[in-house]
Amino acid sequence: MSISAQNPDISGERQSGQDVRTQNVMACQAVSNIVKTSLGPVGLDKMLVDDIGDVTITNDGATILRMLEVEHPAAKVLVELAELQDREVGDGTTSVVIVAAELLKRANDLVRNKIHPTSIISGYRLAMREACKYIEEKLVTKVEKLGKVPLINCAKTSMSSKLISGDSDFFANLVVDAVLSVKMTNQRGEIKYPIKGINILKAHGQSARDSYLLNGYALNTGRAAQGMPLRVSPAKIACLDFNLQKTKMQLGVQVVVNDPRELEKIRQREADMTKERIEKLLKAGANVILTTKGIDDMALKYFVEAGAIAVRRVRKEDMRHVAKATGATLVTTFADMEGEETFDPAHLGTAEEVVEERIADDDVVLIKGTKTSSAVSLILRGANDYMLDEMERALHDALCIVKRTLESNTVVAGGGAVESALSVYLEHLATTLGSREQLAIAEFADALLIIPKVLAVNAAKDATELVAKLRAYHHTAQTKADKKHYSSMGLDLVNGTIRNNLEAGVIEPAMSKVKIIQFATEAAITILRIDDMIKLVKEDGQGDE
Repeated sequence: MSISAQNPDISGERQSGQDVRTQNVMACQAVSNIVKTSLGPVGLDKMLVDDIGDVTITNDGATILRMLEVEHPAAKVLVELAELQDREVGDGTTSVVIVAAELLKRANDLVRNKIHPTSIISGYRLAMREACKYIEEKLVTKVEKLGKVPLINCAKTSMSSKLISGDSDFFANLVVDAVLSVKMTNQRGEIKYPIKGINILKAHGQSARDSYLLNGYALNTGRAAQGMPLRVSPAKIACLDFNLQKTKMQLGVQVVVNDPRELEKIRQREADMTKERIEKLLKAGANVILTTKGIDDMALKYFVEAGAIAVRRVRKEDMRHVAKATGATLVTTFADMEGEETFDPAHLGTAEEVVEERIADDDVVLIKGTKTSSAVSLILRGANDYMLDEMERALHDALCIVKRTLESNTVVAGGGAVESALSVYLEHLATTLGSREQLAIAEFADALLIIPKVLAVNAAKDATELVAKLRAYHHTAQTKADKKHYSSMGLDLVNGTIRNNLEAGVIEPAMSKVKIIQFATEAAITILRIDDMIKLVKEDGQGDE
């Protein structure tokens, strides 16, 4: 009896082999082509309109890809890749997608030429390790005891492709000041820059150059009642996470009353419970009360009489930052172990003063002189919402970059310098290998050149000529000992020439480049591994479970 090998009956469609690879590569190319034109200092912006008609105008790769609702599973890998880069480094989201798509395209060509995907994968892995090693050994410049100049240059490089590039000097100073002012040392003695402590507030009106840095954490809400004082100093801050409204019975609690006068007592008691809570707060010494929920008018009266500032409906994340900066504890309930209600004064945070100021047309409560970490707020001014949103994204990227530079202390030249140097180096390395990986490494080297190419194309310059010149410089730098300084030659996209970008102040943190190469390679490998795709069809009618 012969066993007939037949396809198992799958309710769905199955594609395998070369079809799937080609399809995946095409999908990734499509995603990469969307963000390609937004790379670099002369990159263009994208306008995205979502299903309810909200408009986003942006240049940030991660934002563009997040707004596109990508269906294709392989292209989704690229979108996640951009978000990962955004989380890890903060900038370089566009480059990482472009490099990954290019690596895939090259790998697909190799597979068509009968080279097994496994050889390509191991070649890519080897190339990635060598590239990262080469960056760390040969290309980085230590920025010892960073002065402000390299930091400002890093911030300017990060902003060069965004809306605010015209005022990049002004914003770069703003960003560097902001990051330096949240410097702190953690328990292990490492110096950290928690940029989450930098609050970005957007206010309409005036021009972008009127943005400024405020010392203190700004809450985007006013006081709860007009009778409260405008400033309290020194401030003892209580952070609450429950309602200070008239206590209502829980749902499903039934009270049977024989005497109608008892009803009045129940109502009175309900009112008194909130009053007692507020008195406990004030007795503990709190004179600034922040809550994420509401405070009703009856409760506000007590705060006004005590001369305390109460702020209601504070955002959860703002609350966390305030609690961290002032040393307060977020209190979710007054109940203690014994079933009584108490408030421990140790839960209060301290700050030098809490004031309410008017910024543009909004009232803002500022918390200044916080106890543990210094919190700062960037107040952005701008003509319209789109502009403000885009400024915020640009500043977020720049803040991340400055933070990475400060923490890693190493920078590399920007403008395609690193990619060209790696390309020349890896090509040379490939010729020294006698194994199968040789072709994969040569393709990897070629793929890295996509960054300088795209940069030049976006700047409306002759890409072929510029990239050829650039590679010639880097070849010289790597072969002749006295020409080592050529290794930081990169593109000058305004004039369409080659210049030493390290001296021109176009620099990026080395960590950003290393991560771009690592993440792009990993993503390309993940997609390259796939050789079979089974798409299950949704069953109609039976799916009741």
